[in-house]
Amino acid sequence: MLALGLAAAAPAVGDEPLVTGARIVAHFDQAAGQTPENIALEPDGSADLTFAFARQVARVAPDGTTRIRATLPDVPHPATPLVHSALVTGIARAHDGTLYVGFATGTRRTGIWRLTPGEEPEQIAELPPNGYPNGLALDENRGVLYATDSVRGTVWLVPQQGGPAMAWATGTALAPLPAPAPGFGVNGVKIHDDAVWVSNSDRGTLLRIPVRADGSAGPVETRARGLDGIDDFDFTGPGTTVLAALDSANALAVVRPDGSSSVVLSARDGLSNPTSVAVRGRTVYVPGAAYFRQRDPNLLVAAVALRLEGRAGSRLP
Repeated sequence: MLALGLAAAAPAVGDEPLVTGARIVAHFDQAAGQTPENIALEPDGSADLTFAFARQVARVAPDGTTRIRATLPDVPHPATPLVHSALVTGIARAHDGTLYVGFATGTRRTGIWRLTPGEEPEQIAELPPNGYPNGLALDENRGVLYATDSVRGTVWLVPQQGGPAMAWATGTALAPLPAPAPGFGVNGVKIHDDAVWVSNSDRGTLLRIPVRADGSAGPVETRARGLDGIDDFDFTGPGTTVLAALDSANALAVVRPDGSSSVVLSARDGLSNPTSVAVRGRTVYVPGAAYFRQRDPNLLVAAVALRLEGRAGSRLP
């Protein structure tokens, strides 16, 4: 979620822009806690966002119209580590439209919640109250959710239908750094290429954790370093090129398969401390929560050049 530092960037390849046509499609109310933390996409191009400190899930239509879909329960005396507030974090969408979100409270309501259309939010798994559930990814083939815990340095495995959570992956590579670092370890999470990929905000790393045939976690592989302030990320296609949100650096970076990186969007393009990334086709969606700038939380969209996948001769339409 939060980390400090500047983006370490390699020079851009060639003279073609990697990401073009950035525009803000929706502005949000920071005073009302509308700080967009994570994103899931609907088939029609709408974006489901978690508004962290409002404890809400909102849907933003392609024309920018925003409506609140659900509000998670008020929690008296929240004791969430690091932030001391109750907040909604990661979000994942099933093919039937069911949404799953992480809820960090410092109480027994900490865990994974299910939002079924037409029903009230329902907690389906408890996670440790002294943890910080953050990123969330759904593997419908295996029927499991992967939830990152930024404070405990853990990737939790949660049955999609609900039930006890299991610590699926732990270790130094997933853990936060000691103070005075911000204290956010493993953060964003995506399922890709028979593996669970995660970021570590404090360590500025992008990591790959293979999923073994029995569903257990293989050894953690470091795929990129120097990504100070990395939060969430997404893949640009079937390869391993990534677009990563660098929250505190207020930048979107491309991370190439060899681990090199460069900034492709910045504050000049309208970014407001980006917290997450979703790519569909040639479009990238980037919510910004304005955690550091303290102004203009928004949702930005832009076009992704095919060059990101190494097809240097390709051009955007």
